[in-house]
Amino acid sequence: MCSSQSSRSRRRDTMSPCLAMVPPKLLLTNWKEMVEHIKIIARMDIELTPEERNILAVGYKNMIDARRASRRTLYSLEQKEVAMGSEQNARMVVDYRKSVEDELTRICNELLSVIAIHILPSSTAGESIVFFYKMKGDYYRYLAEFKTGNERNEAADQSLKAYQAATSTAMTELPPNHPIRLGLALNFSVFYYEIMDSPERACHLAQEAFDKALPELNTLSEISYKESTLILQILRDNLTLWTPNLPGVASKNSTVELPFGGWCGGLGREHRTRVERNEIGTCMAVVTTMGSRKQEAMVGEHGCNE
Repeated sequence: MCSSQSSRSRRRDTMSPCLAMVPPKLLLTNWKEMVEHIKIIARMDIELTPEERNILAVGYKNMIDARRASRRTLYSLEQKEVAMGSEQNARMVVDYRKSVEDELTRICNELLSVIAIHILPSSTAGESIVFFYKMKGDYYRYLAEFKTGNERNEAADQSLKAYQAATSTAMTELPPNHPIRLGLALNFSVFYYEIMDSPERACHLAQEAFDKALPELNTLSEISYKESTLILQILRDNLTLWTPNLPGVASKNSTVELPFGGWCGGLGREHRTRVERNEIGTCMAVVTTMGSRKQEAMVGEHGCNE
């Protein structure tokens, strides 16, 4: 086992010994074991490297998204059973849905605890601070999706505060075209639309991020350019979907062409995405529609992993 480090804020530019011992196959397949390795590193109270934070984010996103999808399916099935008057079947579905929600609660609270106790206090780089406050906002938002009453209000309030803290740091530490700042704006706008039921704020935030980033795209490195372009495309698509619901407001972005090259495996060159009220994950999870099949790509700082 790796020994603890003495400095809380010590930064490392190379892969940690703990991470180096993780089999490469494990990093690609076993999300649960993968995040356990990274949590060991996080509990050393040292700043995570970009590679480590991406592995943590991708691992948790894969664990949480499967359960979020299951919960949505079960909730829909529950409504159908109730409508048909099948009380016994409805009760069975409710029990299953609640068990999935318990898992979601456990996973979210587990990560939020690690972020609050170990990761954020040890983060010194502006990029890391934005990354993890955004992640905190995301996982409180996931709780707010299914909690009710005071629990929902508390989760929504904590999500809002985290997104605001991330935005405050991003405004001073990251340029408008930075993919992490854009991903934050995208998810914050989804929070306003989905959780706060405020399409006006959602559209204002998304439009402002789009307008500030677009003129500066060509100043980015190749990888950051691809990531930022993809996020801008989702922002544009969300605005196209949201603005028809606002009286007297029309999207001005529908004719803006954004290149989407064949840099993610399985997504054809110059492919155009259609995203319905979509978000982007902590490592920029992007859902694209290909016929009737939805495909998800995880875009990290070092490329795309499906």
